[in-house]
Amino acid sequence: MARRRHEHVSNLTMPQPDPSSPILIVGPSWVGDMVMAASLVAALRARYPGRPIDMLAPPAALPMATLIEGVRNTIPLGLGHGEFGLVARWKLGRSLRSAGYGTAIILPRAFKAAIPTFAAGIPERIGYSAEGRAILLTDARPDSERKTARTIDRFVALANPREAVVARSASPSPASSSPASPRPVLRHPDAPSAELLDKFGLVGKGPVLGLCPGAEYGPAKRWPAEKFAGLARLAHGRGYRVRLFGGPKDRAITAEIADKAGVPVDDLAGRTSLVEAATLLSACDVVVSNDSGLMHVAGALDRPLVVLYGSSSEKMTPPTAPNAEVVSLDLSCRPCHKRVCPLGTLACLEGIDPVTVFAAVNRVADTARRAGSSIA
Repeated sequence: MARRRHEHVSNLTMPQPDPSSPILIVGPSWVGDMVMAASLVAALRARYPGRPIDMLAPPAALPMATLIEGVRNTIPLGLGHGEFGLVARWKLGRSLRSAGYGTAIILPRAFKAAIPTFAAGIPERIGYSAEGRAILLTDARPDSERKTARTIDRFVALANPREAVVARSASPSPASSSPASPRPVLRHPDAPSAELLDKFGLVGKGPVLGLCPGAEYGPAKRWPAEKFAGLARLAHGRGYRVRLFGGPKDRAITAEIADKAGVPVDDLAGRTSLVEAATLLSACDVVVSNDSGLMHVAGALDRPLVVLYGSSSEKMTPPTAPNAEVVSLDLSCRPCHKRVCPLGTLACLEGIDPVTVFAAVNRVADTARRAGSSIA
């Protein structure tokens, strides 16, 4: 009861921001979550059409914000993933005081994520209540649906009036459901230039199949390399050019796939910037991916998409592309949301065979052709 009284008082005394003041979003560290933050930006633009929106985030995810329509400025948080950096966060916040932000929305649940907005003296600071950080927020929201709601819905809820969120948390029912969240969409990059294609030696004709075999969260989200290799062989046999996408940490996986495939593939892992990867993904006719950041990038670029789910849930982080198909197994042990399979079997992914996935590739490709959206 004491906590509810505190929240009620906080709501009554919350300062009202200047209706024309900029909004600062403290963005996530993960690429996929940054893509999903595009839904929040769209919701904010609809509710506050005259207020500029800036994004503060770590360098690993920040490049994606440059492709989100409505983000005015991007501000790098020069700290590594998991680094607390109290002094650096405080100094950054103090440097933002002159920007005149009226509202801050803090997407990460960590205590440290709220420090810069508090140091900046932003009058309205909205975020989910976690890690005892309510003292840094003017509007600490309940987060009872964290393990059941879609990530984009949780993000978009922070753009809604507090009363709607508290009511939904206290009595979730169809009557209290919020309107559907806008789908995350990225600004479509220009078609890959001849210079970009030459830079990575991407030559040849025919449809392109993009494979995204990484998942930074952990191996329990990664379809095995030999399975991706089998899919590459099937696709090559049907005339596809196969491209492997990923970051520097995915090089070992993509090298293994390229070696086991036994057919020509373009291994781009660790060679492209994030924006270059997005540009090249936008030119793929179909993308097959684990539940990863690049999956969300491809989906927000409207690519025909096949997504493989292991330890994670297709209900919480589903593909949002208009033409997408999920491949998963209905096992009692999934979704476990673990980084490493607790049973040591990886049965949820080992049981998915390349033939099944390639059939899904053919279905989304046929849908794209009927809609006239195929690049090839």
